[in-house]
Amino acid sequence: MRRAYFAWAGLFAALTVPLIAAATSPLLAWRDPVYIIAGFAGIISMGFLLLQPLLAGRDLPGLSPMASRRLHRLIGLSLVAAILIHVGGLWVTSPPDVVDALLFVSPTPFSAWGVVAMWAAFGAALLGIFRHRLNLRFRVWRLGHTALASVTILGSVVHAMLIEGTMEVMTKTALCALVVLAGAATLAKLRVWDIRRRN
Repeated sequence: MRRAYFAWAGLFAALTVPLIAAATSPLLAWRDPVYIIAGFAGIISMGFLLLQPLLAGRDLPGLSPMASRRLHRLIGLSLVAAILIHVGGLWVTSPPDVVDALLFVSPTPFSAWGVVAMWAAFGAALLGIFRHRLNLRFRVWRLGHTALASVTILGSVVHAMLIEGTMEVMTKTALCALVVLAGAATLAKLRVWDIRRRN
């Protein structure tokens, strides 16, 4: 019981402290409301990326396998929504920058990583939605879904770390490290690369 309490408390801190730190950033004073919303949607997306592998690996205490699967789907859809808000807000504030990023001609290196992560996230979500219609063996489907999710994590972490903006450096680094560790731990636990049929 105590272990579960500390696990949930730690997760709560990992998700909320970066948001609180960003909310106190002096840079917000010079930002438009739409830009601020877009930025916080990006921070929330990073929090979702921490939750997703923990739910996939059923590592959150007190949740049944069924509840973990349902929350994984819900958080996945929420992640897509947060990404759309993030990109949409940036589009409203500076359409040319978003176009350059989508065309991979932006002079800022973090833009390309963000775009790659975005499309990988959309691909992972589509595989999740159309899993049964694709008629793939579960292990093959899971490998594809996890590969796209891994690209999403990698691209998002590099994207976030390269940006010098609202997020406070230490909390951003800690959150990104936790996202990578959670993803790697789930990959090792589920052994998704093994697609052989079991007798």
